Amino acid sequence: MITHPPEETRSVKKPSWLKVPFPSKSGFFSVSSLLEKHNLHTICRSAKCPNIAECWTAKTATFLILGNTCTRNCAFCAVDKGIPSPLSEEEPKDVAEAAATLGLSHVVVTSVTRDDLPDGGASQFVRTVQAIRERIPGATIEVLIPDFGGNDDSLRQVVLAAPDILNHNLETTEPLYPKINRPPANYQRSLGVLRKAKEWRMVTKSGLMIGLGETEEDLFRAFADLGQAGCDLLTIGQYLQPTRGHAPVSKYYAPQEFARLKDVALGLGLSDVESGPLVRSSFHAHKLYDNYKRNRKGAACAT
Repeated sequence: MITHPPEETRSVKKPSWLKVPFPSKSGFFSVSSLLEKHNLHTICRSAKCPNIAECWTAKTATFLILGNTCTRNCAFCAVDKGIPSPLSEEEPKDVAEAAATLGLSHVVVTSVTRDDLPDGGASQFVRTVQAIRERIPGATIEVLIPDFGGNDDSLRQVVLAAPDILNHNLETTEPLYPKINRPPANYQRSLGVLRKAKEWRMVTKSGLMIGLGETEEDLFRAFADLGQAGCDLLTIGQYLQPTRGHAPVSKYYAPQEFARLKDVALGLGLSDVESGPLVRSSFHAHKLYDNYKRNRKGAACAT
């Protein structure tokens, strides 16, 4: 049962299970230097991801394309907002080169939202996928895309580039969309992105943040909506307030609550779920995809 603490108790310190190590190993700084060399951005740094020390120390990162400035103003996100710079023609090959240098076998690429571009940046995703395929032929590629303003032609461009996973985050429950500064209609738009991608035979994935004030009923409805949209994979993680100017945390969920939510989501149509306080869309993404493939292969053999 999801319960929310009284308003006056919500400013308590983060619980122990949200503590993360301070970056101090050489691997972390070598990734930082590599990104600076190629003038690349990552969602790890731009969104203040709590897992940056672990991931960069292990020499992995999630690339952020289309620049580093978002044209939307979501209340949960730490990425810079404003007027973005022109696209870099070198960005796709620089991402591919950095991924090859890091020795990545599973490459995750996401982006800011670019409502200023006619195709929402879809063509840059296509060029990036193609560049990675050319530079690292055996790599699997996961793209975490924006909604492209609901433009099916833009989505189709990305699907035709044939990434291995198409990820689009629902972020939170439908009633909370106004709280995160998103039009309520965008919830159904995001479900439509996932539904259409599944119709086009993509492996689909989404993500939810919890701790923004969602009710149990609405959270379970989001799981069911994703299942009905054909979404294959889901990540569930604790929302962490990036700055005082962002939406506040309503509740810190305990690890055992995340375990229960995973069970509920699996029972509502999702094929596999990664659920935990520090889980993020791309955290251990290769493991979630490998498990999915293994389970699918096992199911096929069983029949």
